[in-house]
Amino acid sequence: MAACLLAAGVLAAACASSASDSGGTSSGSKTVSAAQVAKVTLHVGDQAGTGAEALLTAAGLINKLPFKVDWSDFTSGPPMLQAMGAGAIDIGGVGDAPPVFAAAAGEKIEIAGALLGNPLAAAVLVPKGSPIKSVAQLRGKKIAVAQGSSADYHLLAVLKQAGLTPKDVTLQYLQPAQALAAFSSGHVDAWDVWSPYIEQVTAQDGARILVNGKPIGNTYSFEVASRAALADPAKAAAIRDYIKLVNQAHAWSNTHQSAWAVLWAKATGLPQSVMVKAAADSTSDAVPINATVVKSEQDIADAFSSAGLIPGQVDFANFSTSQYNSLVGGSS
Repeated sequence: MAACLLAAGVLAAACASSASDSGGTSSGSKTVSAAQVAKVTLHVGDQAGTGAEALLTAAGLINKLPFKVDWSDFTSGPPMLQAMGAGAIDIGGVGDAPPVFAAAAGEKIEIAGALLGNPLAAAVLVPKGSPIKSVAQLRGKKIAVAQGSSADYHLLAVLKQAGLTPKDVTLQYLQPAQALAAFSSGHVDAWDVWSPYIEQVTAQDGARILVNGKPIGNTYSFEVASRAALADPAKAAAIRDYIKLVNQAHAWSNTHQSAWAVLWAKATGLPQSVMVKAAADSTSDAVPINATVVKSEQDIADAFSSAGLIPGQVDFANFSTSQYNSLVGGSS
């Protein structure tokens, strides 16, 4: 089994101009100078689902950020947003479910950038030789999943489509490295996870995809920012620069999958053949945070609430900002 993954996602590279290129930028009603942005230290959360630091470095974009960055690594989105709630992180990339759990916990966060994902980047996997052929056959089985992650929602949705609820299975809440070990050793019957773990275990362990993300429709990932950072004009301007680079990097990686796979393989320590497939499965496109995106998150919040997996109800419109929509165009 290969070493645990260090980076994932698609944030490779194209040249990008920052707000500081023109000498300043507007943050809310205040104009922030390039000199003010240069003094910012932006605390960025990184994880195996985004790999922003490794990817921006490999792409030659790290030095284009016109401010200092303090990177922190997390195993998945939920612990990152917990750290954000504690004031340790200003912004970080996560899947669709972590912002819902953070909102339900009353964390002061907002989705600030959005990416429309590839449904192939989510899957329920079963081990090689497993007799399980359908989601319905998961009844009574042990399933590994990272609690509060995008995989957690994917699993909830595909179980519902098969007429099952989380009470019909035994959920093993494990972070990816733990889940990988449990899955490979046969201690769980299935694993719901994202790329490139999907491509890793299918290629190296002969695991089989039971269902991917296609049945649940469009899924999104997000750059989530703390309200405290957004309220700081200089940090808000730095966040604009960061999201702009991330969006352009995604666009580049979509059309340079082979080149990105080479860089990604070096970052993860996985074979290039695995990462070529993962790069193809993980394409994504920047989109504005509009009514469609907010409704998608609201539907996820309602699903978790109905299942009793988060407390109370969440009005997700209160946890989103459209202030950076101009970075992707087509905003509403």
